[in-house]
Amino acid sequence: MIYSSDNEMLKKKGISKAVIEDQIKTFEKGIPYIRIKSAATPGNGILVFDEDEKERLIQHFEEGIKGKSLLKFVPASGAATRMFKSLFSLREKLLNNPHDPETHESVNDFFNKLPRFAFFKDLKESLEKDGHNYEKVKSEKDFILISSYLLSDKGLNYGATPKALIKFHDYGDTVRTALEEHLVEGALYGKDDKQKVKLHLTISAEHETAVKELIEKVLNTYQSHYDVTYHITYSQQKPSTDTIAVDMQNKPFRNDDGSLLFRPGGHGALIENLNDIHADIIFIKNIDNIVPDRLREPTVRYKKVIGGLLLQLCLQIDTYLSQLEKGSCSEKMLDNICAFAEDTLFIDMQAAGGMSISSRQAYLYQKLNRPVRICAMVKNEGEPGGGPFWTINPKNKEVSLQIVEASQIDMSNTEQKAIVQQATHFNPVDIVCRTKDYKGRKFDLLSFVDKDAGFISIKSKDGKDLKALELPGLWNGAMADWITIFVEVPIVTFNPVKTIDDLLRKEHLNHQQ
Repeated sequence: MIYSSDNEMLKKKGISKAVIEDQIKTFEKGIPYIRIKSAATPGNGILVFDEDEKERLIQHFEEGIKGKSLLKFVPASGAATRMFKSLFSLREKLLNNPHDPETHESVNDFFNKLPRFAFFKDLKESLEKDGHNYEKVKSEKDFILISSYLLSDKGLNYGATPKALIKFHDYGDTVRTALEEHLVEGALYGKDDKQKVKLHLTISAEHETAVKELIEKVLNTYQSHYDVTYHITYSQQKPSTDTIAVDMQNKPFRNDDGSLLFRPGGHGALIENLNDIHADIIFIKNIDNIVPDRLREPTVRYKKVIGGLLLQLCLQIDTYLSQLEKGSCSEKMLDNICAFAEDTLFIDMQAAGGMSISSRQAYLYQKLNRPVRICAMVKNEGEPGGGPFWTINPKNKEVSLQIVEASQIDMSNTEQKAIVQQATHFNPVDIVCRTKDYKGRKFDLLSFVDKDAGFISIKSKDGKDLKALELPGLWNGAMADWITIFVEVPIVTFNPVKTIDDLLRKEHLNHQQ
């Protein structure tokens, strides 16, 4: 199914025939549902700290980062196209049926809300530069014209702009993009003891120039204001993480010119980018999950809480690993390590019960010598997102904490559906992690991926149906074999912008708006 004429494309992408064969086998056999045992809830897999405990963890973080390198890892490659989906749809409806009263009601609503957006001034200036008076455009409710200036390269080109460069927050005297808000956050909890802030952005090739231009324009302002030095690095999703598309018979899908069709592997591909990062503590947070200054304090506070917990746990993990490596642990010491692994790290220790001392020692070493992540969890108030669950590994029957998407669960199974309905929290993609071992050596993160935890979806190309494969999600299957801890944080720390109207939530508006 792969011809010699395909070799040049495969070589260019860095994809081997063996990888394609594995992906085709995945399409053929399908991806099994994840079996969940129970929802992770407070007292059953989700930690909840009182105020005294939070203060101790914050202090532990602030003292523990001395001499350590911190980095903020921000997936920022997505364009804002989906954010403006409702406006594209409204434009289409207006063009197809200009006299529909419901459509005109939506147009009126849009014009009423427009001045409240942080990008309104730029939009108005863009119109006026070409001789259009905004008040006249508003009075005529000329949505076609104004949407062109908002969404297309005639004006702001927001329909093809990355979210990182969309203006999110208006402070009166200044306006900040999503990217600038991450610069601010980095200065408040991501600086090391030398006042250095490391920020890594995953961006797409077509947006790289624009992102770097913004950074160059604003960097000195934020460095001066927060008395920090930024070190900003970039990476792109690797072509080798693209996945082959197949037709409905599971044969490689070919374009009209006969070439193979590859598709981006989804955010799970970013485990490769994360694998290239060298830092002692890494914070992971999506580009669109930020707040203005007036709501910043809880975010900074809880970042330090989960960061402090990471440092505290790793200190104990490292102590035990050093003892296990020496190979002279007493049975009592092994009992203590088992109890720590099970009670504090939520690691299933049933298999260690009947082992000899030497086997138990080796088993504990392997279980503790893994990447560690602390995942913030917020109470579910109807937002979409992966949930925290206890899952059962089909290969060894071990139970572990995992972040699971709804699409990974067999909702036709009444037992599984009932467990989902008991869930109280979900994952806002707010993670702090350690990707080095206790000797400071980098783990190969690719060896901790559950390759059976991807997604298969039905798409179309040129009017033909096809199957697409997404790699295991970055915070789902890509981190499946990490030591995982869930911590409850308040909902105010989670404020994503998925649609344009999300920018008008009270959390994203300043009082003057």
